[in-house]
Amino acid sequence: MTFRPGPPPPAPPSHGNAAAAAPLTDGEWHRMHPLTPLLKGGIFLIVILGYVLNSLRDQLVEFFIPGGGPQDDGDPVRYVYEHGVVGWVLLGIVVLLVVLIGLFYLSWRMHEFRVTGEIVEVRSGVLFRTNRKARLDRIQGINISRPLVPRIFGTAKLEIAQAGNDANVQLAYLGTKAADDLRQRILVLASGAKDEESGGSARLSNGVLQDRVDEIFSPELDPAAVRATRIVKVHPGRLIASMLLSGTTVFILLAVAAMIVSVALTDEYGILFGLFPAVIGAGGYYVRKFSRSLQYTIAETRDGIRIGFGLVSTSNETLPPGRIHAVSVAQPLLWRPFGWWDVRINRATNAGNGASNNQQVSSIVLPVGTARDVREVLDIILPGLVGTAVAGPAASQEELREGSSEAVNVVDDSLTTTGDRGGFVHSPRRGAWLRPFAFRRNGYRFVPGAVLLRLGAVWRSLVIVPLPRVQSVKVSQGPLERALRLASVHVQTVQGPVSARVGALDARDAQRLWSDTAERAVEAAAVDTSHRWREREARHTPATHAADPNWSAQRPVDGADRPWGEVPPPGADR
Repeated sequence: MTFRPGPPPPAPPSHGNAAAAAPLTDGEWHRMHPLTPLLKGGIFLIVILGYVLNSLRDQLVEFFIPGGGPQDDGDPVRYVYEHGVVGWVLLGIVVLLVVLIGLFYLSWRMHEFRVTGEIVEVRSGVLFRTNRKARLDRIQGINISRPLVPRIFGTAKLEIAQAGNDANVQLAYLGTKAADDLRQRILVLASGAKDEESGGSARLSNGVLQDRVDEIFSPELDPAAVRATRIVKVHPGRLIASMLLSGTTVFILLAVAAMIVSVALTDEYGILFGLFPAVIGAGGYYVRKFSRSLQYTIAETRDGIRIGFGLVSTSNETLPPGRIHAVSVAQPLLWRPFGWWDVRINRATNAGNGASNNQQVSSIVLPVGTARDVREVLDIILPGLVGTAVAGPAASQEELREGSSEAVNVVDDSLTTTGDRGGFVHSPRRGAWLRPFAFRRNGYRFVPGAVLLRLGAVWRSLVIVPLPRVQSVKVSQGPLERALRLASVHVQTVQGPVSARVGALDARDAQRLWSDTAERAVEAAAVDTSHRWREREARHTPATHAADPNWSAQRPVDGADRPWGEVPPPGADR
């Protein structure tokens, strides 16, 4: 008997409306917001409008002030009127508008995206087609930016950060509600959660105009909407003071002082003209940095670390826990009297050309804060990074927090210590030949799930490298180090602002750091599931591994219950 399959079920519509808050992860193709071509081609239209207004300048002046404006014989509008070709020009303008509208419509029709259980795919272009894909298991973060003009129209740009150079995928533009809903759904798929919960209750509409006003003036972070359990905010006054006490300010003041001295010695005042572009550039830099750093918030959510900032143009990004490769807590010299620190991270992403220029959240987690703020930020970051290596992949969020508490305590107690305080192995006295100020502070120690590097005496810093994120360990020894029996160790992670390198160590201590880091990194990676940070919610097996010293050798890497030697079934999570 021949098997005849029944008729396939009816397929859902092949295209959806991305401006509506509807499920967009059904694997079907959806279009962007209808205003996307206008928002992307707005600069071109502004240039045309500026040219037209400039051409009508004399006519506008004469219309409001009869006889008050000079008459330009080369005015194209007057030329058209005097030669009787007004109708042809108007016809050409109408044809041009029709062509532009047609191109905009065709561009919108050809710009589509889809989200499946494995990838986010975007295809666009009319004559030259482009196709970009982002794998869900390689997502480093999802950023939603709302520039001023798109914000007025109720749209936003969603950018998916991927590992690699120029690998980010942009969805520009989506409706504001649709962008938030889509980010939440993508993170649910990437996190390994078994349930695809809705992003929250639907918001009631108060009219189109009132909705736009509410979206523009609404806070960047709504704790109830993102289910935030911890929130750290940056004080605006402290932010302004930290900018004035930065190295950029010192450089500008030194440059101004050098110019003033040069003028006093040479009596050449022409050099002052070179000061004005520098002042304008410095002023623009401070204004941009301040406006982009206002309302800076760091929050802990179920989907990862939520970072938001901005006043006129806002941006917020959700960083999954397992995508952070190194953390640095640093204190510039001018911040020391106030006890301020900043926190930066390394991530496996580089926007490259053509991607978003707003990459501040890619590296800076806390622009400036006190030691208490640093501890709260570490309480948000570290449980997902080192907690799994300590408490195991089936641990609850509270168990992860308890597993990372020792690392947080050590970091908090070691920001300003020197010597062997806090259990650090530091440079010997002969290391003063290479580190005259920092030889007693340079050192390392291990905490559950991470290795800490304490660096610098003038510019203090403390680097935390989660052991599951270690790429390799390098020991180097130059001629002078060899003569002093010293060596340097570089715990290598992905490229970023955080450099996990400590020098002037005793050669035997450096060798011990190299071997212990390599061994512990392998053990931590074997039980790490931070890249599937919500998969543990589906497990009901009690975490009894803490009492079993051989637990890590009995449990598979992915947390399943099959023996080590058994081949996983096709399509299983790896």
